[in-house]
Amino acid sequence: MLELMAQLPTQLRNGFREGTEQTPPLPAELRQVTVAGMGGSAIAGDLAMSLTSAETELNLQVVRSYELPRPIRAPGWLIAMSYSGNTQETLHAYAEAGRREMPRLAITSGGELGERAARDGVPILAVPPGGPPRAWVGFLLGTLLGALDASFPRSNEARLSSAAQELSGQWPELAAEGALPSRLAETVGARLPTICAEPPLAGLARRWKTQVEENAKRGATFEVLPEMFHNAVVGWDRAGLLDRSSRALLFLDWSGASPEIRPRREYLVELLEERKVPVVHVPLASSDHLGAILEGIAVGDLFSLALARADGIDPMPTEAIDRMKAATAGGGRTAPSRRATAKPRRTAR
Repeated sequence: MLELMAQLPTQLRNGFREGTEQTPPLPAELRQVTVAGMGGSAIAGDLAMSLTSAETELNLQVVRSYELPRPIRAPGWLIAMSYSGNTQETLHAYAEAGRREMPRLAITSGGELGERAARDGVPILAVPPGGPPRAWVGFLLGTLLGALDASFPRSNEARLSSAAQELSGQWPELAAEGALPSRLAETVGARLPTICAEPPLAGLARRWKTQVEENAKRGATFEVLPEMFHNAVVGWDRAGLLDRSSRALLFLDWSGASPEIRPRREYLVELLEERKVPVVHVPLASSDHLGAILEGIAVGDLFSLALARADGIDPMPTEAIDRMKAATAGGGRTAPSRRATAKPRRTAR
């Protein structure tokens, strides 16, 4: 998994090239694009959406469902993203978009989606096979940004190349023992991490959550500011002795943060410090939005591996998902196995 993660900069550049070279020209009047996907494929849509929302006139949304919302129709485009090509929900959305006569793109390594797209004459943006979808986020994100490049005021090619090069230089230091990701894991320990971010990095906070769940095989949550000030703060306000030992809060800090949010955020930090709940700040140094996202992916991925290493967990398999798919194949259902995928091993801290 560590070797796959180290390919993030290269994946990003190669994916962007695939997206720009293989995507048909976008109509000048295009304003609506829907990304249909799940899990490690859909997260690329969230990350791209944070950029398009801030920098373009394009309304990009991500649908994680079998069904497309009724208002989604032509002339809007549907981009079906499934790394394996066999994701049930994505295949349903792809078929529904066809019935609505929407222009479609397929981003996949093959599978049934690849076969259907080839049969339907739908352009296919090919993703190399060979790893779990979450390990190919660089290629998926790069491909999606390449496909949508014409919607930005200027091409992202030079910007993306610069961000990828910067991350390549940072990687050895980030991956080293005692670096930021491993220090974060030491602080969090066995606690349930809650990752907090403002809207520009909301997709990144979700990415951290899912990486902890799949790689470290443990729970995690994420919150988006300022929304959490209108609900979650109530739960944190009652943090007691149990919460001090079982929960930790991580802030993804970026220079593009909103100044209006700062006073309430500072209040929350002081509140949790009074209640002895660990609060961890994760600084993202890049001043560029895309650069901050890439840096955040790298730090979060390595953080999840550090948690896995501390518990003696193999990050590669996701046997719980495999069992669920087998148990529900064909619409049937069998009782889930009570056998754990791995026995946690806590190390002394």
